[in-house]
Amino acid sequence: MQRSKRGFATIALAAGMSLATILLVCGTVNAQTAKVEGLITGRSAGAMTLQTADSSKVVVVLTDSTRVAQVQGVLKARRKQMSMAALIPGLQVKVQGAYDPQNQLVATSITFKGNDLGDAQTIQAGLQPAKEQIEQSQQELEQQKAALERQQQAMQQQQQQMAQAQAKIDANMSAIEEANKRFGQLDDYNILNEVTVYFANGKVALDSQYKPQLLALAQKAEGINGYMIQVKGYASSVGSAALNQTLSEDRANNVTQFLLQQGHVPLTRVLAPGAMGESRQVGSDKTAESQAQNRRVVVRILQNKGIAGS
Repeated sequence: MQRSKRGFATIALAAGMSLATILLVCGTVNAQTAKVEGLITGRSAGAMTLQTADSSKVVVVLTDSTRVAQVQGVLKARRKQMSMAALIPGLQVKVQGAYDPQNQLVATSITFKGNDLGDAQTIQAGLQPAKEQIEQSQQELEQQKAALERQQQAMQQQQQQMAQAQAKIDANMSAIEEANKRFGQLDDYNILNEVTVYFANGKVALDSQYKPQLLALAQKAEGINGYMIQVKGYASSVGSAALNQTLSEDRANNVTQFLLQQGHVPLTRVLAPGAMGESRQVGSDKTAESQAQNRRVVVRILQNKGIAGS
């Protein structure tokens, strides 16, 4: 009899423990189960965002087992099964499910009223043109921004080109100033002889018709005590200033080389050739005759007044 009482007590204890375990599990399940009501504000393929009445946002996870239904009838007793495509932004829904470790509500069922779906669809229909207009405006803004950037790049390139051109002009002016400074002290010299050599438009080669005149000048200089040979090149104003500066320099150098090589003038007797560019134009430089006169090199025999005694 005592053994039977002990067996009964064991069975009772086991049954109590099982009941406690069931109650604990049920309590845990009930603690994780939640119902949320709110407005769909965002939707992706596997989730949507709800804005609840207390202004909090809830991320709802959709699964293959999530049931979607539309409640119908006066008493809202009938339910019509719907696809998840009906879950659009602007729809008021009730969601039942359980929170996962990321605090996202995994939905088991979602319900909404029929008139709420109609309202949401109306809102979507009204928003779609506005959305398309916004997207079009954004595209136009991007195009305008790209065009503005291209204009700014073009302006920067033009500014760089202008700066480079100005630098060349400044360099040419500096060279002319140096030449004028070097040859400007003519008050200290007597000009004993002079030959002017003319060039074709854009040409720098020495024409053979001037070679006898240059040789005669070199021969005459040999008999002058303390003489110096001055060579100054010029150009017409036709074309760019930079090109004309180069032409005047090349013309002066070619004449100087002829005097050194063919006229046998000592290098120590020749002043550095002067490139005068478009400075000291002859006439208006508007006619062909004036332009031809400006494409020249002037060669002079100079003698210091102190040596000449005058």
